[in-house]
Amino acid sequence: MKAVKVLVFSDIHSDARALQQLMSIEADYYFCAGDLVNWGRQLDAMGDILKRRADRVYVIPGNHESAEQIAFMCKKYGLHDFHGGHLEAGGFHITGLGYSNPTPFATPGEYSEAELEQRLHAFDGLQPMISICHAPPFGTMLDRITNLKHAGSRAIREFLQREKPRYFFCGHIHEAAGAQEKLGETSAMNVGRKGYLLDLDQQKEWGVL
Repeated sequence: MKAVKVLVFSDIHSDARALQQLMSIEADYYFCAGDLVNWGRQLDAMGDILKRRADRVYVIPGNHESAEQIAFMCKKYGLHDFHGGHLEAGGFHITGLGYSNPTPFATPGEYSEAELEQRLHAFDGLQPMISICHAPPFGTMLDRITNLKHAGSRAIREFLQREKPRYFFCGHIHEAAGAQEKLGETSAMNVGRKGYLLDLDQQKEWGVL
């Protein structure tokens, strides 16, 4: 049986070279966990790079893109709009939800904690699960900003405690890129722009690219 490999990355912010390097990695699925660009600009440039792996690329919006912008880009370049999406691969249910909890910057892709909670309920009961969100859970190593305060989502934290996915991947907080933490039964990671390659057959311990 062929190994199923999943590459998850986030927060490219229009860094074409970083995205090209990610697209050069062989994987069965490529998940962008948001913030391909800044303030919704230059999405065509990123879409042009992603189309190399088009049928295997799944994208959720970060807080720097609207859901409509990502849906349009995905349709234009043959990618998969994965905002609120779910697929089955390698014996897992993989789920995706974009946007962040509110920020001080009024960016295009923000939900209230109540709306995040509501939308996350769509994934209740899917086991075993790999959860991919743009925002990290509140009060963890994945959401610590420079002053050591926490800027993540309480709704996402509650979702992880309730549903206990096997793996959780996020981005959003740049200072925490690469941070890993075991949250109960969930192995959680802020993947950042370097990304993380997960082998669903071997399920090896964490090993950043």
